[in-house]
Amino acid sequence: MAAKKVCEALTFSKSLIEDVQRWGCMKQTGVSLRYMMEFGSDPSDKNLLISAQFLHKELPIRIARRALELQTLPYGLSHKPAVLKVRDWYLDSYRDLRSFPEIKDTNDEKEFTQMIKAIKVRHNNVVPMMALGVQQLKKGMNQKIVYEDLDEIHQFLDRFYMSRIGIRMLIGQHVELHNPNPPPHCVGYIHTKMSPLEVARNASEDARAICLREYGSAPDVTIYGDPHFTFPYVPTHLHLMVFELVKNSLRAVQERFMDSDKVAPPVRIIVADGLEDVTIKVSDEGGGIPRSGLSKIFTYLYSTARNPVDENDDLGTTNAVTMAGYGYGLPISRLYARYFGGDLQIISMEGYGTDAYLHLSRLGDSQEPLP
Repeated sequence: MAAKKVCEALTFSKSLIEDVQRWGCMKQTGVSLRYMMEFGSDPSDKNLLISAQFLHKELPIRIARRALELQTLPYGLSHKPAVLKVRDWYLDSYRDLRSFPEIKDTNDEKEFTQMIKAIKVRHNNVVPMMALGVQQLKKGMNQKIVYEDLDEIHQFLDRFYMSRIGIRMLIGQHVELHNPNPPPHCVGYIHTKMSPLEVARNASEDARAICLREYGSAPDVTIYGDPHFTFPYVPTHLHLMVFELVKNSLRAVQERFMDSDKVAPPVRIIVADGLEDVTIKVSDEGGGIPRSGLSKIFTYLYSTARNPVDENDDLGTTNAVTMAGYGYGLPISRLYARYFGGDLQIISMEGYGTDAYLHLSRLGDSQEPLP
């Protein structure tokens, strides 16, 4: 096993590692939602070329930073097999980007786009793989160490996943601008006239389907708000966040009322459009969270449910979502909210239920957070 690890480390040349260290020190350049929208509204060959040239320089900087951090994690997390695998993905992607020649014309740009598309696919399973790495760490750890106190790891994972959201947004946006028949009002990943009500409805239906599959029944979800209201945002991000919040609420209500004669109360979603923020509130009567547990819900090392990621899972094939993921849903949803200048807050009344407030910035001016 030790020999195998040495071999793995040697597959990356010394010169590559030195190059990663050099690029990891360079300054990252943030982009705002508004800029992505305005720039992408004219996906001419010239603009696609400019975009590809920007990514050719920007992506290696971002990826190098993460690759370096993956090698210096506390408590021996860097040496866990799953984390070594993630590090290798990052180094492979870095090597692909750095060995790609200068982008001079449309043909180069098309080739580059295919390559970054492949990089995005390579990194599809980073979140479950890192979850597995943390699990491997917890297994070998002294139980006396309180997981919630492992602050360094939480902060690292926040930076790591926030950076990943940014990298995937930039790649996805560039790739999607090549779509010859974009859906109406769509600029890459951004929908300029997105109805938060409609996205919330779709996300709720998806969450209810999973609840039905797991429990045989599911509470109703009622949605309030102006059905005609729209604003520019990334629908996939909003879907992911609302899906997570509704899934948690359905599970809490379902488990509280499963053996009761009473009818399970509905989960309520309210969409409010303010001048600065669009706020989506998800309210349930699922019994709430004790105050002592509230600080834990945004940590990566805590889930009330069994961890569905297993050492023996083939991560390429496990796409089944369970009602109680691996405890990453809330912290990652909060990062998605913060990525475009919003936030996620959870207020609980133990013995009654929980309210989640999802704030989305309407202005789209805030720069990407660059960890």
